[in-house]
Amino acid sequence: MTRTTERIDLLGLVPDDARAALEGHFAGRGVASYRARQTLERLYAGLAASFEEMTELPVAEREALTVAFDLKTPGVARVQVSADGTTKHLWRMEDGELVESVLIPSGDRLTLCISSQAGCAMACVFCATGWSGYRRNLTAGEIVAQYRGARQWAGENGRGAITNIVYMGMGEPLMNRGPVMDSLTILNRAYRVGARRITVSTVGIVPGIRELAAREEQFRLAVSLHAPNHELRRKIVPVEKKYPLPELVESLRAFDAAGGRRITFEYVMIDGINDAPELADQLAEIAREFRAHVNLIPFNPVPGTGWEPSSPRALRLFAGRLDAAGVNATVREPRGQDIAAACGQLAAEHEMTPPRPFIELTAGR
Repeated sequence: MTRTTERIDLLGLVPDDARAALEGHFAGRGVASYRARQTLERLYAGLAASFEEMTELPVAEREALTVAFDLKTPGVARVQVSADGTTKHLWRMEDGELVESVLIPSGDRLTLCISSQAGCAMACVFCATGWSGYRRNLTAGEIVAQYRGARQWAGENGRGAITNIVYMGMGEPLMNRGPVMDSLTILNRAYRVGARRITVSTVGIVPGIRELAAREEQFRLAVSLHAPNHELRRKIVPVEKKYPLPELVESLRAFDAAGGRRITFEYVMIDGINDAPELADQLAEIAREFRAHVNLIPFNPVPGTGWEPSSPRALRLFAGRLDAAGVNATVREPRGQDIAAACGQLAAEHEMTPPRPFIELTAGR
């Protein structure tokens, strides 16, 4: 049977569209509509990677599905397991592009950190992903495929069920809004991951935050702040020039007003750059308005920079100032550093070119 040149990737369709496409397909073949339900059950609950695996269907129907539709399942290029149990998957997409996802165990939680782009265009100066450059957006199917693959691996290796998903891998999720929004719908409605167990991280893309606020589901939001004032933030996070802090805060007010949606601030602590105690006071002023939790993340060393994480004493002082101001803060323990799976280290083996020496930023603190 000859395949068509363009096939629909079922993994990238939101459930209603997938059901409609399959019902139309089977109706056109004079086949009972319940075959569409069977197909979706094997796709979602059974994590079928191919139509050939759907043995509940007659051979002729499996062959017809293969002609009409695609299941773009990435290959596993490499799996690395850290001494702390963190696991990094390197996925090879159909076009050969490489992206990474990370499984992070913590007590009875298993969090999956997934990528939304191949590379990243945000150019945050402390993040290796941006140094490797932006290559392309991932499709909704490619984002969902990371979850499917990691879930399959976790089950086969005694890691249990994935309890939480964070869009904190390679790329800026809200610069790939269409596929990311569709993937949220698919993970929530097709794979039954609760909205409050899914967190979208952003460096501060205001239109995307407003779009997320308008959704009915209560997805969580993590904002990569890293500096509590405009002057310092524009040097660490270049997108600050396009979406300055006052505009970002206004979009967070819209998100907060939607109700039931937690906001977290992520703050990478870099020695001598953004860890001065007075900056903690400025950060507290922003966080208090949203009753936001603050994650303080020691900078994860990346080869070629010479930069260092804040000292334990600086971390304690900074966290203490936040606590005294009524803000809950956690110093996050670095995970997966030995396999370059920690925050800011994902680069999918592409060449990295560090930005100008970071010491130039100290004068503007």
